[in-house]
Amino acid sequence: MVRDEAVIGCPGELLVGTRGAAGPGEILVRVRGGSETFLAWSEEPLPRGTTVLVIASRGARQVDVVEWADPLDLLDL
Repeated sequence: MVRDEAVIGCPGELLVGTRGAAGPGEILVRVRGGSETFLAWSEEPLPRGTTVLVIASRGARQVDVVEWADPLDLLDL
């Protein structure tokens, strides 16, 4: 399967929560000048609406994700 390297490192939002090893969710990612959806796998279950970061591509529009918070949001400017 062809891996989609362009999506790695992109943040996104879970449209459907992940279930950890029990099954994938669905992520909306802004990539290539638009928005695309992918099946999203995570080690731990993550609820719908969680901001995540794509850490790997499994090919066939499937990616691995982790929960993520933009570090710039933590700055108190």
